[in-house]
Amino acid sequence: MKEFFGSIADKLYGSASVKAVYGEPIEAQGKTIIPVAKVVCGFGGGYGETNEPSKKESNKEGGGAGAGLAAKPAGVIEVTKTDTRFIPTTSGKMLVGMLALGFVLGFIIGRR
Repeated sequence: MKEFFGSIADKLYGSASVKAVYGEPIEAQGKTIIPVAKVVCGFGGGYGETNEPSKKESNKEGGGAGAGLAAKPAGVIEVTKTDTRFIPTTSGKMLVGMLALGFVLGFIIGRR
C-alpha cells in the first residue's frame, strides 16, 4: 500500500508546477516574464477491516484514497537587464477597501 500511495503522490507533486498550469516564461522587448502561482496539493487515504461473527461474511475490508490539486495565479516576475521585480495579480487597493468596509460594518453593528 505504501508503494501505491507513494507512486500516486509522486505523480501529483510532479504535475504541481507553475509551468504545468501557466506555461513557459515569455521573452519579449528585452524582458522576461515568469508566471508565478500558488499551487496546493493534498493527498489522503485509508484502509480498514471488520470482523462481525454474527453475519455470514465475517471479514470485510475496504480502502480508499483521494487527492486534489489547485493552482491560483499570484503574479509575475519581470526580469530586465537592470532590474527584477515581482508584480502581484491582486491589488492592494482592493484589500484596503475591504478592510475599510469591514471596519464601517463593525462600527454600525457595534453601536446597535
